[in-house]
Amino acid sequence: MPTAPADVSWVIRQGRTFRYLIRPETATLVYKPITAIAKSAPVSITATGHGLVTGWSAAVTNVGGMTELNATANKLKVTDFRQVTVVDPDTVTINDIDSSGFAPYTSGGHLVYYTPVAMSGAKVRLDLRDKVGGTLLYQMSDTLGNIAIDDTNHMITVTIPATDSAVFTFTAAVGDLEIEYADGTVEELLHIDAEVHREITTSL
Repeated sequence: MPTAPADVSWVIRQGRTFRYLIRPETATLVYKPITAIAKSAPVSITATGHGLVTGWSAAVTNVGGMTELNATANKLKVTDFRQVTVVDPDTVTINDIDSSGFAPYTSGGHLVYYTPVAMSGAKVRLDLRDKVGGTLLYQMSDTLGNIAIDDTNHMITVTIPATDSAVFTFTAAVGDLEIEYADGTVEELLHIDAEVHREITTSL
């Protein structure tokens, strides 16, 4: 959802790789007409030229017949958006929905998602500190290599390697993920409260 910054809680396990994905979005919705929905597990939805990428989230509105899929009163909420898996340019599945027991699809409806943000030339950074304005505990950025910007799929991947988390001595941190676009505009995408859980198994 395009409500930046989002408040998120991270659990970082010491000695394990931590990874978090975020897809910056605008408030503009894309509506792709649905032409078929299978009674299947997972549900398979056909919407010609949907434009989605695996890992993005979409909602379903105004479907005839298989109304179990519809957003309530077609008023979209965060919980109406589910991650999709792309099968081909016209078909997606939603892995956590089993439609095999739903009513048959009859007609109409839209597959709906938020327009992604172009990130060409952007920079992304994140400092983890012990408190707001406090001591720097861990630093991340696309320049350092622990944040990756994928403008093709419009995704940002934050990664803390296991070798880094293994030496964390702190147990809690706060941070904010910032993006600076090519025109100099800076936005906060995430406000983060992080916990570090101590490692128990230390070798294989």
